[in-house]
Order: sequence, then structure tokens, then C-alpha cells
Amino acid sequence: MFIFLIALVWGLFGAMLFLNLYFRIRVFKVYKKLVQNRVEFGASHIFNAEKMQAEILPRYPHMQEEIQTFVRYMRYSIRMATVLITLITLFGAILMYYRNE
Repeated sequence: MFIFLIALVWGLFGAMLFLNLYFRIRVFKVYKKLVQNRVEFGASHIFNAEKMQAEILPRYPHMQEEIQTFVRYMRYSIRMATVLITLITLFGAILMYYRNE
């Protein structure tokens, strides 16, 4: 059972790590376009869609699709990082539970 749980957690960790790296590469590609076009906004805009809609999108109408793609990828990357942290914690819990056996 121990080996199965460790293999499962390692497999999930590897898959999530690969997905996270893949999406980070995609985030950097979109980020490069935004930087080249001098689009500026803060973290509060990423997490608040209404603020983004009201303040940033009207200022850069030609970059709307790239801005929304960047925000979507950032949110997804943050969710994946949260899952990775959870998997690392689960891995540690399994190791602590089975260390005496």
C-alpha cells in the first residue's frame, strides 16, 4: 500500500509539474507580447475582473484578447501551483504516517 501511495503521489506531482511548466511557457509568450506593446496593469487587475474591465481593457482595446489570455493563464497557473503544494503536503503526510512501519 505504501509503495502504491508513493507512486501515485509522485505520478500526480510529475504530471502537475509538467502542466505547470507548460502553462508558464504559454504565460511568458503572452507576457512578451504585452511587454512589447507596453501594456501595464497590476496584480489587483488580474484578480478583479470588474476592475480589469473598467480600467485596463478600454485603455488597450487592440490587446484585449492577449490581456484576457494572460489573466486566464495566470489564474490557471496559480491553481496548479496550489495543487502542487497540496500534493507535496500529501506526500509528506504519507511518509510521516508510514515511517514507523
